[in-house]
Formats: sequence, C-alpha cells, structure tokens
Amino acid sequence: MNQVKLGALCWNQYTDWPSLLEAGKRADRLGYDTLWTWDHVYPIVGSDDGPMFEAWLTITAWAMATKRARIGLMVGANTFREPALVAKMATTLDHLSNGRAILGIGAAWFETEHLAFGFPFGSGFPERLRWLGEALPVIRGMLRGEEPTARDERYHARAVRNDPPPIQPALPILLGGDGEKVTLKLVAKYADACNIGGGLANVRHKDAVLRQHCTDVGRDERDIERTTGIGVVVIRDSRAEAGRVLRSTFERNGGAQVWKDQPVGTPEDVAEKLAPYLEIGYRHLVAGFPSPYDEESMTRLATEVKPRLERV
Repeated sequence: MNQVKLGALCWNQYTDWPSLLEAGKRADRLGYDTLWTWDHVYPIVGSDDGPMFEAWLTITAWAMATKRARIGLMVGANTFREPALVAKMATTLDHLSNGRAILGIGAAWFETEHLAFGFPFGSGFPERLRWLGEALPVIRGMLRGEEPTARDERYHARAVRNDPPPIQPALPILLGGDGEKVTLKLVAKYADACNIGGGLANVRHKDAVLRQHCTDVGRDERDIERTTGIGVVVIRDSRAEAGRVLRSTFERNGGAQVWKDQPVGTPEDVAEKLAPYLEIGYRHLVAGFPSPYDEESMTRLATEVKPRLERV
C-alpha cells in the first residue's frame, strides 16, 4: 500500500472560535497528517468585510488541543512580521506541539489587508519576492542552529540567536507559490516542502520547473516534499446533494462565487479526481474545509477516499 498524506486546511474566515477550534481537533482525531489555516487578517474568499481570526494564535491553540497532526500556516505572509521573529515563533510552536510545527511562508498578495493594517506591501510582487529571498536565509539559519545576519537591505537582523532551538533538528520550511523564475528557485535553495496548486496540468508543469531549479543549484529534488491544495472537498452519497452543500458553503462564506472543478461528489468521484496527483508524485493532498467545517466530508475523505487512493 502506498502512503497518502492528508492535510486539512480549515478556513479561519466567516466562523466563530468554538467551531474553528473543534475543526482542528476533529482533523486530528480523524488522523489527518497535517493541519493548516490561512495567514490573513481579512477574508479572502467572498466579501472581505467579514470576520477573520488571526492565524498564528489559531495554530498555537490547535497545538495545545491536538496530539498528532503536524501544524502550520498555508502559508505565512512574509510581509506581516520580521523573519527573525517568525523563526522564533515557529520554534516556540514546535515546543508547544512537541515537535509538530511546520513553518509555511510565502511572499503575500492581498493588498486590501496590507493597506488596512499598515503592513508594507512594496512596489509590487517582484519587490515582495526580493524581501522573501532576503528573509529565508535568516529563518533557515535560525532553525538550523546558526546565528545569521540579514543582508541589510529590507531586514536588519544581526548574528541573531534562536535559543532554545526547535525540538525538531530541522524544523521544515514549506514555501507556497509557483512562480517559475523566482519562487520555485527559492524552493530549490531553501525549502523542505512546497505547495503548488492550480490543477493537475499546472502542478505537473511547475514540478518540472522545480526539478530543473534543483539541478541548477545542486539540490536533490527528492529532498523536497511535494504538497498540493486540492480545493474544497464535499462528499455525499449523491452528486446532487454534494453540489448543494458546496453552494451553501460558499454562500455562507461572504456570498462567495462557487469555485469550479472541485473534488465534490461521491467517495468514488473524489478518489477518481485525486488519483492523478499521486501518479506525478504529489502524495500530500491538502483539502480545504470552509466554515461550517463539514464533518461528513472531513470524515469520509479520511475513512473512505484515502484508502482508495492508497491502492493507487
């Protein structure tokens, strides 16, 4: 039997705290391998004029309330915090979770929340990628027991210590995004895992680009764990009922337009849609669960779909 990992990405928008806390605890009870939420301060699906819980505090609470799932952000916004502080926060999370932390990070993209909260947004995506490229050596160095110094362009850390170190000797860094010229090259240089989405054809293409970057920088591409976001999962005994639940879920999330081409339907339908990812080496599948965190779909993905996939 071939191992398949499941991740639960529980949206931290348009919800209340007891429901969000319980969603994380449920994923852990069901045996999900990883547990994630978004690092945003305004909703990003549907109207942005709605409730949103802060991400680091959310995953910290999950760390205290769960026992086995690895926990991280999908992904952290580099623009929100100094990289040295992020490494320190991830290290503390590692201790709180007894060695289950993952440091997810990306360049950030949602201008509305940056302007509202006063976060630096830069002149555009190229500048934010430069900031990310400067942040990653600081973060990785601190997590690996070094005392890194930033380049002094955007960040100014000086021989910064990380004491105590993480429980994990190499706390993993997951980099989100699939830009071919910069982001995937940063994955090859600094990351232990990546997250690439956008559908099967996009994942296949971007993975080829990543492998070439690994060759260029002398990295064994097998050292990088591949993860992919599979979208919002809804599982029912009938396709019609699954579609109805999907529409209701998106309406609840700020009146959002329903995403197309999602893994929605019967267990057989969902397994058939996800199987091709396994064939290209993406065996860590991260499922989106918006509020109200549909218990039936979370359960059936873990108990009915996963066993089917592990026979692929």
